[in-house]
Amino acid sequence: MQRLFVLFDLDNTLVDRRGTLADWAAEFTARHRLADEEQTYVLSMVAERAYPRTFDAIRIRYRLPTSTAELWRAYCTDIAALVSCPTEVLDGLDELRAAGWRVGVATNGAVDIQRAKLRAAGIAERVDGVFVSGEADARKPQTRHFALAAARCGTELGDGGWMVGDNPVNDIGGGRTAGLSTIWIGHDRSWPPNDPGPDHTVPHARAAIDLLLLHSAGHTRTTT
Repeated sequence: MQRLFVLFDLDNTLVDRRGTLADWAAEFTARHRLADEEQTYVLSMVAERAYPRTFDAIRIRYRLPTSTAELWRAYCTDIAALVSCPTEVLDGLDELRAAGWRVGVATNGAVDIQRAKLRAAGIAERVDGVFVSGEADARKPQTRHFALAAARCGTELGDGGWMVGDNPVNDIGGGRTAGLSTIWIGHDRSWPPNDPGPDHTVPHARAAIDLLLLHSAGHTRTTT
């Protein structure tokens, strides 16, 4: 019998990264006494993904006396303090595991910042495994990323499974190539034309969890 397992993306799926970054950029520019209009540049530097080298560029641009390492550590601390996961989503992760699901997080990014967010948001203790691309230089949409994430949950891609995320290429395209069923967190966006669509589209993570719980209920009925 196939095991039920699901991998969730982290940023803008389980947590709101966009809103968190906007708040952080405002605090950062104020702390370092930069002009208000510099918020746009600072935000653009971390919008896609942030690494220590990102803060080397910021430090050089503004001639900040703080070291790159100190700026990076402060960023990890600040983002972790700002990030949150909705209570109904945290409860849903518990419900999935109680229903027999193996639940994991598959996320791109630097290890220290991603794991800090997972701990601070209360997600880390509610999943069976986490894989961050920085741990083994395996980034979504590479199939190896999904395989390593599944292994962290004590399962493998050949067991089937699901991928839930907001990125059409990294999460949905990558998940499909890895042999996973897919749920796209649409955030009121339209699916890119000419791209194969996800198996399901939902507005937020709690709706994805509810869909998975319905799936597992039907799975139980057909295997008993």
